[in-house]
Amino acid sequence: MGKHIVYRSSERRLSARIVEVEAYIGENDPACHAAPGPTKRNRVMFGRAGFSYVYLIYGMYHCFNLVTEREGFPAAVLLRAAEPIEGFELMKKLSPKSGRKDILSGPGKFCRAFGLTVAQSGVDLAGRELFVEDPGDSVTNIVTSGRIGIKKGKEHPWRFMDGDSFSRSKPR
Repeated sequence: MGKHIVYRSSERRLSARIVEVEAYIGENDPACHAAPGPTKRNRVMFGRAGFSYVYLIYGMYHCFNLVTEREGFPAAVLLRAAEPIEGFELMKKLSPKSGRKDILSGPGKFCRAFGLTVAQSGVDLAGRELFVEDPGDSVTNIVTSGRIGIKKGKEHPWRFMDGDSFSRSKPR
C-alpha cells in the first residue's frame, strides 16, 4: 500500500500508487489459484517471492499479482487498484473510456491501462521492466474488508485499501 508499481513499456515509463490489494494465501485458501495444486497457469506462485503472476480471467481481463512467500508455499497479492502517477496519456490511449479517477480502479482496468498481459507473468520484480518503488510515503488510513469478486473465501479480511483514495475498486 502506498508503494509505486512501475512498468517500463516499449513506449514509456508508467507508474501508479498502489491503493488496494487482496491477499491469496496457500493451497488451503479456497479462493487462491494454488488451491488445486501446481498447474501450468499458477506455477509461478509456487516459486520464489518477488515475481509477477498475471492471469487471464473470463477470457478477457488480465489480473496482476505479486508472489509473496517462500518457494513451495504459493501465495500472492492481487493489485486491485492504483492511482496514476506517470504516463497517464498512454494509459488513456490503452483505456480510452476511463478518466483519471477510475482508469486503474479494478484489477482488469489496471492491467488494460498498463498494457500488462500473461506475457508479463513470471517477471522478476527486482528487474528493470516491472518493479515496485518506495517513494517513502506512508498510508495512514488503511481500511480492510472481505475479499470481493470470489465465491469461496470471502470471509477472510484480506482486502486492504487506502481509505483516502479516489481510485479504489467497487464495492467500497
